[in-house]
Amino acid sequence: MCGFVGFFTNGYGGDRNAVIKAMADRIIHRGPDQDDYYVDDDMALGFRRLSIIDLEGGSQPILNEDGTKVLVFNGEIYNFQELRKDLLAKGHVFKTSTDSEVLLHGYEEYGAELLQKLRGMYAFVIWDSRAKKLFGARDIFGIKPFYYYQKDGDFLFGSEVKSFLEHPAFHPELNEERLPEYMCYSYIPDEETMFRNVYKLLGGHYFEYQDGKLSIHKYYDIQYHIDESKSLEDWEARITEEFTKSVEAHQISDVEVGCFLSSGVDSSYVVREVSKVAKDVKTFSVGYEEEKYSELPYAQDFSKTIGVQNISNKVSADEFFEANQAIQYYMDEPLPNPSEVPLFFLAQNARKYVKVVLSGEGADELFGGYPMYLAGMHFEKYRKIPRGLRRAAASIAKKMPNFKGKNFIVRGGMEPYQRFMRSNFVFTYGDVNRYLKKDYHQKDPVDYAKPYFDKVKDLDEPTQLQYVDIHTWMLFDILQKADRMSMANSLELRVPFLDKKMLELAMQIPSRYRVHGDVTKVALRGAALKQLPERTANKKKLGFPVPLNDWLRQDKYYNMVKEKFEGPIAAQFFNQQAIMKLLDDHKAGKAANMQRIWSVYSFILWYEQFFVLAVKKSA
Repeated sequence: MCGFVGFFTNGYGGDRNAVIKAMADRIIHRGPDQDDYYVDDDMALGFRRLSIIDLEGGSQPILNEDGTKVLVFNGEIYNFQELRKDLLAKGHVFKTSTDSEVLLHGYEEYGAELLQKLRGMYAFVIWDSRAKKLFGARDIFGIKPFYYYQKDGDFLFGSEVKSFLEHPAFHPELNEERLPEYMCYSYIPDEETMFRNVYKLLGGHYFEYQDGKLSIHKYYDIQYHIDESKSLEDWEARITEEFTKSVEAHQISDVEVGCFLSSGVDSSYVVREVSKVAKDVKTFSVGYEEEKYSELPYAQDFSKTIGVQNISNKVSADEFFEANQAIQYYMDEPLPNPSEVPLFFLAQNARKYVKVVLSGEGADELFGGYPMYLAGMHFEKYRKIPRGLRRAAASIAKKMPNFKGKNFIVRGGMEPYQRFMRSNFVFTYGDVNRYLKKDYHQKDPVDYAKPYFDKVKDLDEPTQLQYVDIHTWMLFDILQKADRMSMANSLELRVPFLDKKMLELAMQIPSRYRVHGDVTKVALRGAALKQLPERTANKKKLGFPVPLNDWLRQDKYYNMVKEKFEGPIAAQFFNQQAIMKLLDDHKAGKAANMQRIWSVYSFILWYEQFFVLAVKKSA
């Protein structure tokens, strides 16, 4: 919907209006339709708007009746009409028909308790000029971003880190000590970022800032309440009912709403629900010239089957590589997930036709869509063997030559957090120092995941894995790229699976109705099967397949990466001989190093954008 920026003035003697406008202009892609500002002796707020609801009257910042409180907000509140009716009955006076104003009056009425009443995706702040207090919050999943910078009495905040570059007090510093975590996870798995003194407000949290003091509070805790009393058919019916309501709520808009469509069950289910109401819905798909990597035939066939329009585009290798510097800039932090590139081009094409799209993110994490959850089910059965025996078997197996099942026995002797695959997703703890220039004496990456596992230690392993993914992988990777790649193209992306009611439902479903045998998303697929062709409902998960593995073996693209690997940024942070061996071995077909290569390459491109080019522009 938009983006916002802000800072405490702290007696700043410069042109505060010019600074806040420059900060907002940095994120104009989030809201090209309109801008507006609020500046007083203590606070400066800026807003860039993408008009979705109340096109004429929805400008921000919004002030309350007496002008003592002011709001800037990014997102959508899907139950705003119900909340508005309640607030009107309590005597509040509204100036607009927007969901934004509900937050302002809701905060006046309920304070922080307002957050318990919200259904939507959001990040917002409210400045109370009388109490000199700033209040801000992020939705329960972290769909919408929120960053803040705190150093030497300065407090900056906004939708994207890049806006801070325009503030005189902000000097970007690399949070270099977190490079090992980036190398292992492909993101920083906590509230820190790759910028020193810049932090993420985590999903389900709010903050208060007053008298130079920041306090952060968790207002929503995801808790499982497994209900064993219902059959699979019962859960399928519940999913069908609740998802229909969620998709309906997510279509609230004063502009046309389209849908992203891949070949999988999640986006197909979204499209099918939307098509029941909007017969002329536009769907958007992306693919490649290399047919074996392209999902387009599946998406186009499904569109014809249910009678909706499909608009597709293909990404060439040249386009893929040329877009990466801009993509790493839009991402704010380095993210080496190759699927962000086709997502960027998908959003770019969709924006030619619509301002809002619905997408299928979140279904895997809530309903059990990843193969590692199936592995978790197998380990759960193996854990019934006494721990001492499992550890003894693992110790013996480690010393033996390779045999079928060895890896399972070795990993079976570990605790769930120790075998959590995302902790060593790209580089492992054991080899990361071979590729970095310095030894940062990092802690084992599994230690960042352990606190999450500890919170759900009494649940079965597939459920533990889902819980941890919701708080890490989904938040720091899936939702990060979904927001950035859509908003880079001034397109609002909505995710009806990530709805409060859908979450409450998913937290009750027993794990056997999420993963069983070799089937993922058991109950969700069953519900989808009643709406979709069988070949779509039961299709294996592909994600966004990318031919990058092959492209990196072609001279043109190999040389593009080689140039960066032999350059000054690589020399500053990486063992160049080691990373060149990764690249050369991959090109020669001796190893499949695509993900490792792309992690190093993405970091270099990101560093150029924020620490080389940004410095040159300001010089």
